[in-house]
Parts: sequence; structure tokens; C-alpha cells
Amino acid sequence: MQASDATVLLNADEVRQELERISREIVDKGAGIVRDLALIGIHTRGVFLAKRLADMIASLAGAPVLTGTIDITLYRDDWTRISYQPVVQSTDIPFSVDNRRVVLVDDVLFTGRTTRAALDALMDFGRPSRVELAVLVDRGLRELPVRADYVGKTIETNQNQTVNVSMIECDEKDLVVLKG
Repeated sequence: MQASDATVLLNADEVRQELERISREIVDKGAGIVRDLALIGIHTRGVFLAKRLADMIASLAGAPVLTGTIDITLYRDDWTRISYQPVVQSTDIPFSVDNRRVVLVDDVLFTGRTTRAALDALMDFGRPSRVELAVLVDRGLRELPVRADYVGKTIETNQNQTVNVSMIECDEKDLVVLKG
């Protein structure tokens, strides 16, 4: 489906299906054990994705999953290029990450710089036994050697394109669009 210069990559049903698949993969990789699992969403849309995944995993595994949020603004290596007055959001990790299997959750994996910043921020909270990455969309064009463990959709893009993720929690709909 195409509208002007935008191509729909995932509609609401497809977003749900990809999240269900990712949640099954996370459970399977942990042999069904979620006792030491924690999902930490990277602001902003990664937070909503982490909460959805945690609910799905809890349904599959029959046990609650810890969730937290992390803001990486001041850990970015390019924050002064973005704004001299960055908007810093809250980080809320209400549990110890020590010896936990932590899955960082984000909407789009692009250059790898957000993931690097999230890893730096996470390490300020302790030492997980393992850190994994789950993303809804991997658009390629990495600048750093980062790869996701769980990916909803992989697409090839160029520098002039953008991937826009809309989520019902903040955008009134679930939709992933490629523009440009």
C-alpha cells in the first residue's frame, strides 16, 4: 500500500503479529524461564513496545515480566548536534539488573548509536548476565557493529529515507511507514 511518497511497512495487525512472534522467540530462547528476564524500553516508542511484549510474554510463560524504561539522551554521542537543550525523559528501572537477562527494546534499529547509548546507560545500573536487543524494524545502514537478537521486520533503506513508527499509546494508531 502506497500513499504519495510513503509505503506502509506494517499495519496494526502486522505490528501485533510481529510482537507476538518476538515474544515467543524471547520465551523460547530463555527455555520458557522468565524469572530473571527484564524488558527495558528505550524512550519513547520502545517503552510501549516493551510493555506490550511483557504482557505477551507473561501470557505465554504464566509469570509476570519486569519492565523498565531508559532515556539515552545524555548518553548519545551526537546530542549537541540534535539540540543544545535536549529533552531528557525519565529512566525508571525499579529492580536490580545485576545477573538478569535484560532485553533492550526499541522501535527502529538504524545506525546502532541509540543501542550503544542504551548499553552505556544500562551499565550505570549494574551488570546484567546477558543483554539482548529487540526491535520492531531493522532498517540497516549500521555505523556501529550492533545487531538485534529479535527483529519484527527487516528492510533495506537509504540515508534519505525515514521509518516512522506510530503507536496507539501516543499516536492514536499502530502503523509503520517508510518515507522518502
